[in-house]
Amino acid sequence: MVTIKDVESTYLKKELPEFNVGDTVDVRVRITEGEKERTQTFTGIVIARRGGGVREMFTVRRIVQGEGVERVFPIHSPAVLDVKVVRQGRVRRAKLHYLRDRVGKAARVRARRSESRKSKAPPEADGPADAQSEAESDGTSV
Repeated sequence: MVTIKDVESTYLKKELPEFNVGDTVDVRVRITEGEKERTQTFTGIVIARRGGGVREMFTVRRIVQGEGVERVFPIHSPAVLDVKVVRQGRVRRAKLHYLRDRVGKAARVRARRSESRKSKAPPEADGPADAQSEAESDGTSV
């Protein structure tokens, strides 16, 4: 017996972009105007993600000429070509609808520190370990 999940699995994208609520993203969308086809980039902050499977969607908000513009994109839509994370945001909410009431600098989201900065080990001093590894690569002994 064929279930709904089996039918929907054929429409799922294989590689999903990884992004979270609060991230600033560039969404490339395929737009068809008559017989012409072009791509348009929509840049903004992800304020919500909802749904699951084929029905999963995300909402992106940006300010254009002083007006807030929101677009809802289905993640698995063939019209959405790709989603590129420009900046990771640090938020403590699943939905950022409160940004609708904020204006100017109050509508900013803090940037998340990258993992490479947190786990950066202090540089090791040049000692005999480095000399030994260089000697091994040359084929000579120390």
